[in-house]
This record gives sequence, C-alpha cells and structure tokens, in this order.
Amino acid sequence: MSAQPIFPPLPLLDAERSALLARLTDGLDASALHWISGYAAGLAARGAPALAVVSAKDRDVDVAPTRVTVLYGSQTGNAKREAERLAEALRGEGADVRLVRADAYPTRELADERVLFVVISTQGEGEPPDDARGFVEFVSGRRAPKLEHLQFAVLGLGDSSYPQFNAMGRILDARFEALGAKRLFARGEADVDVATVAAPWLVQAREQVRALKSANAASVVPTAVATASHAAWHKEQPYAAELIVNQRITARESTQDVRHLEIALDPSLAYEPGDALGVKPRNAAAVVERLVARLGWSGHESVRIGDEIRSAHDWLEGHRELTRLHRGFVQQHAVRAKSSVLDALLAADAPAFNDWLTARQVDDVLAEFPAEWAPGEFVAALRPLAPRLYSIASSRKVVGDEAHLAVAVFDAQGPFGVQRGVASGFLADAAAGASVPVYVEANERFRLPQDASRDVIMIGPGTGVAPFRGFVQERSAVGAAGRNWLFFGARHARSQFLYQLEWQAALKAGTLHRLDLAFSRDTAERVYVQQRLREQGREVYTWLDGGAHFYVCGAIAMGKSVHAALRDIVIEHGGRDAEAADDYLNELQRAGRYARDVY
Repeated sequence: MSAQPIFPPLPLLDAERSALLARLTDGLDASALHWISGYAAGLAARGAPALAVVSAKDRDVDVAPTRVTVLYGSQTGNAKREAERLAEALRGEGADVRLVRADAYPTRELADERVLFVVISTQGEGEPPDDARGFVEFVSGRRAPKLEHLQFAVLGLGDSSYPQFNAMGRILDARFEALGAKRLFARGEADVDVATVAAPWLVQAREQVRALKSANAASVVPTAVATASHAAWHKEQPYAAELIVNQRITARESTQDVRHLEIALDPSLAYEPGDALGVKPRNAAAVVERLVARLGWSGHESVRIGDEIRSAHDWLEGHRELTRLHRGFVQQHAVRAKSSVLDALLAADAPAFNDWLTARQVDDVLAEFPAEWAPGEFVAALRPLAPRLYSIASSRKVVGDEAHLAVAVFDAQGPFGVQRGVASGFLADAAAGASVPVYVEANERFRLPQDASRDVIMIGPGTGVAPFRGFVQERSAVGAAGRNWLFFGARHARSQFLYQLEWQAALKAGTLHRLDLAFSRDTAERVYVQQRLREQGREVYTWLDGGAHFYVCGAIAMGKSVHAALRDIVIEHGGRDAEAADDYLNELQRAGRYARDVY
C-alpha cells in the first residue's frame, strides 16, 4: 500500500476528517484524484455535502465500486462528448470509472478489463477516427488477447448518408464477441441526431452497471450525483457572439468565395490553437419559403416533435436539415411519390445512390418527384439541423477575446438551381454586428507540442490552412524555439492564396521558417501538396527523425494522399520496408506527433 498523503492543517478539517480524507485518496491514480477534486468543487458551489462513507452496518445493501473503462474514438468531438456523459452517469452509480481516449489506452491492459464501454465514430468510407486507428488495428490483429472475462457494449456514431454507416461500431462489436467477450446489451448505432440513440443506450449502460455492482465490500458513495464540469456555453446552449468582420479573402474573379471572419467571444469561451468553433446556423428564409410553397402549406401549421411545439416554418428554418439528404427521407418520399425512378435509385448500389444523394437537397427532390406531405410527418422525416465545426484560425494570445475563421462558401449548381451550404451561406450573409450562435469544440488530438523547441510541419491546402494560422500566431507569441514549416496549396496563386501577406510577413520575421506552395491550375502539370511533400522528402524525414510534429488539415481525400506520400518518404529516406514504415507512422500518431484533422 502506498504511503498515506499528509494534509496540511485546515480550519475546516478536524483530525478525524483529515484521516478519513487520507484513507479515501490512498492509492488513487491521477484520474480519480482529478475527478474527486472536480466533484468536490461542484458540490462546494452548490453548498452540498461531498461524500458519505457507507458500510455494511449502515445500510441494508452494500455496493462496492465497479471498475469500468469508457474508451472513445472521436474525430469531431461527438463521440468524446457522449463518452464523457456516460462516464459521468456511471460515476453517479458509484462505479470507479476510467475515461480514456483510444490512442492513450495501454492495449496491454485489455486482457485484464472486466467491464468496457466503447463509444466510437466512423469517418469517410468506413474508417476509424484518427485517435482510434491504433486501437482498432490492435483489436483486429493477431496480438489481440482472448477476452472471455470481458463484458462490453458499443455505441457507434455515424452518418447514414454515407454507405459505410457506423462501420467501426459494427466491426468492434463483432470482434469483441469473436474474442470471447460477453455483450452486455445490443450495439447502439447513432445517426446525426445522436441523442435519439445515445440517450437510451446510456440508460441501459447505467442499468447494467447498477446490476453488476457487488454487495460484499464497503464503498464510498456520493450523497448526490456528481456533475462534470461543463463550459457555460456548449452545443445545446451556444453563445450569441457578435460578428466583427466578414471579409472575402479570395479575388472577385475566383470561383471560390472564402471569407475571413472575426467573432467576439465571451471571456469564458477559452480555446487553444487546434480547437474548432461550432456554429449553429439557420436555413435561409428564401429556401424555407420556397419549400413551404412547394408543399402547399402556409408555414404557420403547428407541429409537435416530442415535447416541442413550433410552427412548420420555425422547424424548417432553425431545426431541420434541408441541404443534406439522407436515405431515410428518400425512402419515405418514394412511398408518397410512387416513383419507379426513386425505387430504382434506392435499389442501386451504394456508390451510385450516394452520388445522386450528395448532388441534391431536399427541395430538389420535391421539385423532381412531387408528393403530398402532412407538416408533422415531413418535419419528423427530416434530420435535426446539426452544428457545423470550423477550425479556429487564431491564437487568443494574439487576438484576445476573439476567434477567427476561414470559411469556404459552398455554392454549387444543382439540377434545379444553385445549392448553398447552410452554415457557410449563413455566415457569408451575416453582416458585421450580427449575432452568431457559437461554442468551442476542443480537439485535444490536434495540439501544438508542449515542448516549444520541437519543430512542426503543417500541411494545409485551401481552408485547411486555418488552424495553422493559429499555430504560427501562438508559436510567435510564446517565442517558441522550434521551426515552423508550412505546405499550402490551392488552384490559383493570384486569386486563392489565403493569408498570403501574413505568411510573407511571418517568413520575413522568422516566425515561419519554410513555405512550400502548390497551385494546381497555374502550370501545365497539376501539382498538389503531396507532390511538394515528396519533393522535399529527405528534409521532411530529417525533421521527423529530429523530433518534429506533423499536422494535416483538410479534405479526407487529400489526407489519404498526404499519408501515402509520407509513408513513401519513410520507406525511401528512413530505410524501412512497408510494414516498418506503417509501424513508424502509427507510433508517431500514438506519441501525438502525427495529427490529422480531416473532413
């Protein structure tokens, strides 16, 4: 047993309570001590008592803490948030909960786990989030241990508009079972409307942990359910921020409209470079009015969904997705439209249907395949309007209580007119002084190195350069000794070189040490950032071998191409075979030295 901590004399702790506190904290790891600290602080804020020690003689049924691990893999923060809610709820049941991100989980401990809950998202074409790649590979590989003593449950998060919906949740669920583990209850598969599935899944998890608790030993039981420390402003309660600046930073003749936005924040909305700003948009009034007219409604019809009652117009403008189609809506519409074309599309292979789906919005389907809908049924068939996340393009050390964004406005010619992205259009149309509902979404996987002497390599074509503007600002503000190397790409240098003057000034000031550019349409041969990376392969590997951190931000397809280039660089200049190169990059990811923010 470890030595008991010695507490300094405090006026509010007598000898008996001091000894009790020492016994309580003896042997706890850092995670448990942090939880107790936060729990006690929350109770102090409410004026509530902290903990009660309950033994067999004090109550009829004893419940000893059940050791539970909650493991999550998250790309955009949704899975992390649900895992935190789960951990909080299970602690309220008296469980000894370890909450851990997948890339921080020691896989050697898996064989000794007894109760495991996994919350994991699926990205792109059925891929794991970056922070779970190593864990998924381990569990799927030959080194995975037999898990006859493990009881588990999986909650998968995904988007049903993609063909490989919730693939990671299904893969892990099946793999745990194949390794001999016992499923506590059925896998949850959450769509974009996460709470619909996640909330009842969490209730089942609480019930299972309650049933698993032993009645043989004394336990420390909270007298009140612990409440995790949450920011005042979050996804469900965004902050009404003032838009200060809305400036186009691509040339007028450019086909791409990119806006630089500066948004005033409440001082409590703290963020670090690499974090994202969540924006809760509204659909354009003109889009809603056109849709209402096409359906033959007035828009004033009263619609109840759950406990909420709103007008049909209000539901469509502020609470339902109109720019992103999903299969469930199309299936219901096909029944009403009685269209053989829609039936054939729904029966087509997934890639063909997905191509058709992504080229249309809700109004396009109604225009092409007219059908009658009752307001309540129509609203219920649509998915909730989800917030959009944008990488923050600033450092608070430089801009103060503001967050800067680089937003590409989505405008595309659809089959029945111009299609506009809901959030980018909402932001582009907002004038200075307008109110924008926002919250901060932390991204612990995408952080600058704690050691400021480390070099960083940043790959950020297009608006993927946004977080790296914040990185360079931060490193300049703290006087970081490490070097900064940026790879930037776009179609045209003259019209789409985002933050050109700032990068040139940083080079001159010595806060940006290297800048490699790829403008794909300015030369006969199209050149992209991955080509530039390969051209500088020897130097890139030298930086990595010297301890540099490597970051990628942008589209999923670009991220794959950059990863392939980086793998080839490690093979060629590191003298490794393909398998060893994969191990090298996996180790960089586990060490937090290779981070991607792809979408």
